[in-house]
Amino acid sequence: MIRINELQLPLDHTEEQLRQAIIKRLNITPSQLQHHTVFKRSYDARKKNTVILFSYVIDVATDNEQQLLKQLENDRNIRLSPDFDYKTVASAPAGLTERPIIIGFGPCGLFAALTLAQMGFKPIVLERGKEVRARTKDTWALWRKNVLSPESNVQFGEGGAGLFSDGKLYSQVKDPKFYGRKVKQEFIKAGAPEEIIYVSKPHIGTFRLTGVVAAMREEIKALGGEVHFESKVSDFILSDGQIQGVKIADGTEYLSRHVVLALGHSARDTFRTLHAQGVYVEAKPFAIGFRIEHPQSQIDQVRLGKYAGHPELGAADYKLIHHAKNGRAVYSFCMCPGGTVVAATSDVGRVVTNGMSQYSRNEHNANAGIVVGIHPEKDFPGDPLAGIALQEDLESRAFQLGGQDYSAPAQLVGDFIKGRPSTAFGAVAPSYTPGVTLCDLAPSLPDYAIEAIREALPAFGKQIRNFDRPDAVLTGVETRTSSPIRITRDRDSYQSINTKGLYPGGEGAGYAGGILSAGIDGIKIAEAIALDMLSQLESTQ
Repeated sequence: MIRINELQLPLDHTEEQLRQAIIKRLNITPSQLQHHTVFKRSYDARKKNTVILFSYVIDVATDNEQQLLKQLENDRNIRLSPDFDYKTVASAPAGLTERPIIIGFGPCGLFAALTLAQMGFKPIVLERGKEVRARTKDTWALWRKNVLSPESNVQFGEGGAGLFSDGKLYSQVKDPKFYGRKVKQEFIKAGAPEEIIYVSKPHIGTFRLTGVVAAMREEIKALGGEVHFESKVSDFILSDGQIQGVKIADGTEYLSRHVVLALGHSARDTFRTLHAQGVYVEAKPFAIGFRIEHPQSQIDQVRLGKYAGHPELGAADYKLIHHAKNGRAVYSFCMCPGGTVVAATSDVGRVVTNGMSQYSRNEHNANAGIVVGIHPEKDFPGDPLAGIALQEDLESRAFQLGGQDYSAPAQLVGDFIKGRPSTAFGAVAPSYTPGVTLCDLAPSLPDYAIEAIREALPAFGKQIRNFDRPDAVLTGVETRTSSPIRITRDRDSYQSINTKGLYPGGEGAGYAGGILSAGIDGIKIAEAIALDMLSQLESTQ
């Protein structure tokens, strides 16, 4: 196929206009065009008050492709399409008795399990939480009734923490083998919107994603895999630096020399168990801060100008960064257009916020994390698990400030900048449920973080007009931006650097940041396991 880059069309173009643009660009007759596929569609909003165009990357099948490529070889935007079809690296032999174990059923565990199942290795998945629909009910119990289930919530259960966010599927990870395309294709096959394969910042939305992951679970089972819910791993069976299996809380043992650690970054008890058993763990940087809310209409107007509200563009997003005078980087994180701020704790007596959007992104407010980067050497030195302890302390503070009923502490931006408690809301109504308690947020984070955010908000107001409006709402705290630890692995084998057969992956292990990158990591780990199992089998024959 032939790839055309930077094919531009108006926002309201028809499918026929796209077809005609392809024909014109390649200088071919209509009969020579066999079919085309949209690889990517994006837009540049920097000229929002003049004209915004869609820019396409199109893969085209035509007659006489080689001849056409030679004719157009001087056009830098026309090239041979890369081969992005997924290639299976191995196939399980008949009679294979060992089965890989996967701990955790978020995106990393999901794609590790699916890929292994598709290769015939019949994985066993152990997930501490519940299946997706029961998990959704438990999550709503916190949001509506202030009742927390410690093992079934925004963090734990089928689909992982990404299920209750936005179903965002974009990442900046290098992906030369197009694993990200396989992730999206599998989601589409399971019921996700087909547009996620080509839009520049695709998302599925929380409630649509629930059905998608349930369908993928059934495919894993149909291919011979097992999925066990409410099966919390409590112990790791190790011998001479080699994993031999795991034990779950009810005493059941599952034996395997190939175990995937697809933990979410809230699996603090499991991190502590791994560390206590000698698996190498190191502290890593992460970020802490608040959620901020503005009217989505405001963000749309600033970012899209006269195109605000255009159905083809949807709700606008933003990305901000500020380097504060105290040396801290303050940046927006997990921006959710047309979404809500949600209760995301998994611990009794602690409050954590996150952002969530549905596929429609039609809620009144926009929200994003406004967070400060922190580092082990400077902010939580010594113990590899010190970052976890810091998170727990800040989340406990937030619980106290919020009123000790899982309400979250909140403050208006204008009051926060001036260092005074808030007493009443303005035009921006907070979306967090179970509810918020107005207060002074300063005690909720370390002084250096408060100082940096106070400086950053007016600076962001210069990048996005009125971003620092006095009645915008800050809700605390955002602490689970990424894992505070890394379960370090070998770059080539994907195994723990001191525990053979243990494959740390995804966000919890410190190797991903979002659904797409975690899914990609799961595929890579599955391939590494399949090849290692075959290699071990060959060496014993």
